[in-house]
Amino acid sequence: MFMRGMNQTILQNFQIIENKTSVSKVECCVCGKGLQDGHSISAKTSPNGIVLFCDVHYELE
Repeated sequence: MFMRGMNQTILQNFQIIENKTSVSKVECCVCGKGLQDGHSISAKTSPNGIVLFCDVHYELE
């Protein structure tokens, strides 16, 4: 009985917060290849922001 009352209180106080997300294509900034092409993608931080590289180009930069 106590748990039922507690669950009702929790449900009454529960608020749904709308999350807004965005999705970007994950691809290498050099060759444009990505996960769909069988490459792994890694990020490096540059003075201009975060830059993505495939496994082929990561060590070149």
